[in-house]
Amino acid sequence: MNEQPSKGASPASPTPPASAPPGTPAGNAEFVRLLRSPIRFRLYLLTRLPSAFFSGLRIAAADDSSCTVTIPFKWFTRNPFRSTYFACLSMAAEMSTGILAMAAVYKKNPPVSMLVVSLEGNFHKKATGLTAFRCEDGVSIRDIIEKAVSTGEAQIIKARSVGTNAAGETIAEFFITWSFRTRSKTSPNS
Repeated sequence: MNEQPSKGASPASPTPPASAPPGTPAGNAEFVRLLRSPIRFRLYLLTRLPSAFFSGLRIAAADDSSCTVTIPFKWFTRNPFRSTYFACLSMAAEMSTGILAMAAVYKKNPPVSMLVVSLEGNFHKKATGLTAFRCEDGVSIRDIIEKAVSTGEAQIIKARSVGTNAAGETIAEFFITWSFRTRSKTSPNS
């Protein structure tokens, strides 16, 4: 799945492969297949993350080690300074890390809860077009989740997501700190 958009193709509309790449953990592979269904994913956004749906977030590429999420510059995402609003940029950055985390905890036994506990952002250039946020921390995220499961203790990781424009220039860089812990079987609110 580690596909890159072909030259001249929009990163927001990759051609999804029929299945996950060999070696992808089973839960991850099933989750990635769900993501690659445009109708299912858009329905998920509409019902669970309506602000992401209306902002136009798209998954441009995803596998077990990296994820790229795009955010367009349009009426719904703009700020008064004729660029993409910082909150929309942070939403795309968080999703690029969150997709990797969700894939790693999907159908995990015992179940693992995940929570953003911190967010840092650095802005380098105005976002005046499509911005693509890429996180390449999938393996580290999966490893920290395995540590949370094996130790039974909460674990944290700071994932990095870098947003670039069509020219490859860095627009913004975000660090999203995630906390993972196994859910207690006695507490339904965990």
